[in-house]
Amino acid sequence: MSAIAIFDIDGVIRDVGNSYRRALADTVSAFTNGAYRPSAIEIDKLKGEGIWNNDWEGSQELIYRYFESQGQSRSELKLDYEEIVAYFQTKYRGTDPVNWNGYICDEPLLASLDYFHTLTAARISWGFFSGATSGSASYVLERRLGLSAPVLVAMEDAPGKPDPTGLLMVVERLGTIFESARNQSIVYVGDTVADMHTIVNARTKPAAISHHQKFIGVGVLPPHILADRSQIDSYRHSLLTSGAAIVLDTVTELTPALIDSL
Repeated sequence: MSAIAIFDIDGVIRDVGNSYRRALADTVSAFTNGAYRPSAIEIDKLKGEGIWNNDWEGSQELIYRYFESQGQSRSELKLDYEEIVAYFQTKYRGTDPVNWNGYICDEPLLASLDYFHTLTAARISWGFFSGATSGSASYVLERRLGLSAPVLVAMEDAPGKPDPTGLLMVVERLGTIFESARNQSIVYVGDTVADMHTIVNARTKPAAISHHQKFIGVGVLPPHILADRSQIDSYRHSLLTSGAAIVLDTVTELTPALIDSL
């Protein structure tokens, strides 16, 4: 094993521009009685703050901010977070709890099974650390991509980003499965400022220091940014200044040769 590659999922492995982000905008619109629907740029600006990786919490925050702009205080609103989550899920997963029929069913994939086979053939072990729920993450990794029981740390398993606990959990599990993870380079691939802050924070943890591990952040431009040329340069800059060593247009550009050069 020459390196460890760990991937975020949303915006990296699957395009969530018309699913998670759409559900977020739907939710904010519903809870502001149709008065405010955030644009893609406004959602990016929120995520650029580096602390809103959880889209349920992001939805709630934008609802709060809208009403604050109308002169109301948060204490007046009495928002029910569980109600916000439930509504969001009816849009994202759908109305059938068994056979999902929401936006998740139509998410375009940004990587293939062959891509991960290529990494394995190059002796690069890989896994996933995502802020998505385990159900949502497993749906895309196993049911859509066809991966068999991949190493995954999801929302329910660790604190949210930019806390690096979940990232280090993936490193530990991969090291246990294959061989010692000491002295290995760990590449974390993500599309948000929070992802890059996560890799920066991982470098300061005692386990990373004692194992002499090198943590490298790789940014990926999400599809909705690639579709808007006017946003590419600023988005790339925000990832680089937040800790990315390099920013790619697509995850599959991260070849074994590029990992080796990093």
